[in-house]
Amino acid sequence: MKVEIDTRSIWVLLAIKALRPLFFILVAIGFWAVTTMEPAEGLTPSGQRAIGIFLLCLVLWVSNMVPVAITSLLAIVLVPLLGIVPKSETYALFGNEAVFFILGAFILAGAVMHSGLSNRIALVMMRRYGHSPRRLLVSIFLLAAVLSFFMSEHAVAAMLLPIALDISKALGLRPGRSNYGKLLFFALAWGSVIGGVATFLGGARVPLALGILEETTDSTIGFIEYTVAVFPLVVVLLIVGYLVLTRIFPVDIPDVAKAMGVIEKRAKGLGKLRYSEYAVGTVMLLTIVAWSTLGHTIGLSTVSLIAVAVLFVFRLVRWKNIEEYVNWGIILMYGGAIILGSALDKSGAARWIVESAISDWATTPWAVFAVFSFLAIALTESMSNAAVIAVLVPVSIGMSDNLGLDPALLTYAIAVPAGLAFMLPMSTPANAIAVSSGYVTVKDMVKGGFIMFVTAWIVFNLVAAFYWPLIGLGGLGR
Repeated sequence: MKVEIDTRSIWVLLAIKALRPLFFILVAIGFWAVTTMEPAEGLTPSGQRAIGIFLLCLVLWVSNMVPVAITSLLAIVLVPLLGIVPKSETYALFGNEAVFFILGAFILAGAVMHSGLSNRIALVMMRRYGHSPRRLLVSIFLLAAVLSFFMSEHAVAAMLLPIALDISKALGLRPGRSNYGKLLFFALAWGSVIGGVATFLGGARVPLALGILEETTDSTIGFIEYTVAVFPLVVVLLIVGYLVLTRIFPVDIPDVAKAMGVIEKRAKGLGKLRYSEYAVGTVMLLTIVAWSTLGHTIGLSTVSLIAVAVLFVFRLVRWKNIEEYVNWGIILMYGGAIILGSALDKSGAARWIVESAISDWATTPWAVFAVFSFLAIALTESMSNAAVIAVLVPVSIGMSDNLGLDPALLTYAIAVPAGLAFMLPMSTPANAIAVSSGYVTVKDMVKGGFIMFVTAWIVFNLVAAFYWPLIGLGGLGR
């Protein structure tokens, strides 16, 4: 067993140990100061306390000193404890439809992965279309994107990782040095990120944003309506992403014959399509159809939970097989974020923040839209996209009231860019998975990611300006 000895000075080690409790002491003092000071003009005492909780959560989310789920639990406790929203109403908010939609989506995705269907689709597609370096790269890129239409982008990246590693080893690619090695793992990560914004299923951030929107305004956005609005952005970013990657890291291998041998062996090892794969795939397909056609009438969460019940009634999955795919921390985090958003809205804090900090310099609908979309895409590089939603959506709803804007438009402006993280490994698990492979460095990711960061923001705003009016999503003017 290898033993590592820390040679740093004892004073350095003691200082590091002391920083964590010092951080929490300073945070606690700051929280107490904000919540007990005299409220600013136009701000109610409950609004002052809501802002205190908001700032506390913001600091903990950004610093990542405690898990994001624990920060959300702290918000759930503090909102009724400080008298901002009654406790019965606070805990009822945890039963928001968005939370159950997210839970259902996790279970459905877990069933697809456990059955082996997703792995089979991946291998079949690569075996059929990946007979040259560029075609194999495009296959992985598009496969990651398309699978992320229907399941968590994080799960897609994790599922494709071992396949990409096997391909890299078969081709003898050198970690950190091979351009093609970098391309494979960038394709895995960026494909998942771009595809993850195409529907409600790629990540829980959109259902969370809709939960806050519905809780505060009683309006919502439909499953198909959202996808139709966002799909052109996804197509453009996939094209731009491929061009950016192949320009920065030119393909440096002549063929992929050895990789195809690995893919062929893996695919044959799966055997024939099993009943469980066929049945789970059918349930998933019918669920997507139901979300598209019945989501508005009976609710997205209702469809999700009916599908989950069908899986267990017909014994297509067992709970012990699904538990590992359900991220309970995410469930807690999103419930807390919805409660925090509701507290900011009901206490009047969101409106006060808008009037005092943003409305003076963002006075036109387009300026507001552009500012919120930029904040969302910038903040998601350094903090959880759920936290970005929880921070910005309630404030944007207050802004929409002031300008007479449809709050759904600003919900789009935050929920979509919040999923487009390209620059840093800590911004999304898909990026972290790519860096963890050893084939991609943080420097590589920042170099390509900055171009995509700027491109994604510009393209999103252009789509909103010129495409959305054609499908009836006007209201921003030009």
